[in-house]
Amino acid sequence: MRSPLVLSAHIEEWATTIPFRITGYSWNSYHVTVVELNDGKYLGRGESTPVHYLGETAGSAYRQIEAAATEIERGMDREILLETMPPGSARNAVDCALWDLEAKRSGRNIWDLTGISPQPLITSFTIGIEDPPEAMAARAREASDYPTLKVKVDKDRPVERVAAIRAARPDARLTVDANQGWTFEQLQEFAPRLHDLGVKLLEQPLPRGADAPLEDYSSAIPLCADESCQHRGELAPAARRYQIINVKLDKAGGLTEALLLARAVRERRRQLMVSCMGGTSLGMAPGFVVAQLADYVELDGHALLKRDRLYSLKSDKSVLAVPNPRLWG
Repeated sequence: MRSPLVLSAHIEEWATTIPFRITGYSWNSYHVTVVELNDGKYLGRGESTPVHYLGETAGSAYRQIEAAATEIERGMDREILLETMPPGSARNAVDCALWDLEAKRSGRNIWDLTGISPQPLITSFTIGIEDPPEAMAARAREASDYPTLKVKVDKDRPVERVAAIRAARPDARLTVDANQGWTFEQLQEFAPRLHDLGVKLLEQPLPRGADAPLEDYSSAIPLCADESCQHRGELAPAARRYQIINVKLDKAGGLTEALLLARAVRERRRQLMVSCMGGTSLGMAPGFVVAQLADYVELDGHALLKRDRLYSLKSDKSVLAVPNPRLWG
């Protein structure tokens, strides 16, 4: 008979190398919520970063986890967890801890458990909004090891910012993320100009809940849903409006839902992106599993931090190695 589980949760702060700014938000550090599940012999861990645009904080995730702790300690499995806790970062931390614990208890790794074959992945590098645009160009030059750059923009000079980066990195594959920062009229104005700069993908130009006009819009650049598709329950309208769906474990509520969502995206013949809300290598490692199925990979949260965890994700330039099982899974 298995020993009862003991759940503990805590909040950690991890400083970024420079302030990281997107539409409406800026961070000097990330606060993550860590869950540990201990059965007296094995310890499973999971990390989550709050979904800020839904009003989450590390503190609210911690309180949600504490409220569910007794049920989880009684032996809740991942399938019941999907029915018990709502999508979001709190469930993500618990779900990933359950996967980690199962791998250790069974003596099998995450690849055995999921049936996915691991391969190294090429990740993009994210450039936050900086002033002047030349500062972003300097960041692009510093990231010369990364063939793909994700450029954060808002409504303030987005084309000029991308043009500065394009001049600095004519070799780079560029994607652009407006983080809900534009109107439909601005999208119509900016998208053709970004296309002329060689931008390959445009992520979440319109606010969540205000993107219905995209159903009748033919974009010069393929559009990717991020904030507009949190989980499988939001996939149907997103698939009518976007050609690419961004899956993040924090918004989906864990690896279990993220894998189900990724496969549902494929069934709808849409392309798949896997990215993150930020965090350390402990938060990136479960995303690495789903990213094996993706067309676009953006798992660079740990690369934006001043320091990282023991057994952190290793990379050769932009190529991420398969995570060390001593980190997770």
